[in-house]
Amino acid sequence: MTIVFIPSARTLFLSVLAYIRRDKPDTALRFRRRAETVLKRLAKFPESGQVIPEFPDLPQREVVIVPYRFFYRVKGQVVWIVGVWHGAQIPRAPSEWP
Repeated sequence: MTIVFIPSARTLFLSVLAYIRRDKPDTALRFRRRAETVLKRLAKFPESGQVIPEFPDLPQREVVIVPYRFFYRVKGQVVWIVGVWHGAQIPRAPSEWP
């Protein structure tokens, strides 16, 4: 399987990295490496993420890379990363996701 960020999710992820990097470059690098490791695991085990508690009936799932939540959906041989939210944020309904 392949991991692909939709453009808006990629922008959010890069914004998160830039925000962390401003004050703590080493922390930003560790976070990016941790995210890469967790997201690569989805390529082998796409159902390893949890159901999104706020939206349990939807096909999207999430993995948590503290303090961020990465929302994704599996379609065919692609794991689409569709959103990145800070854990303190309440996510919008997936129908509002790009």
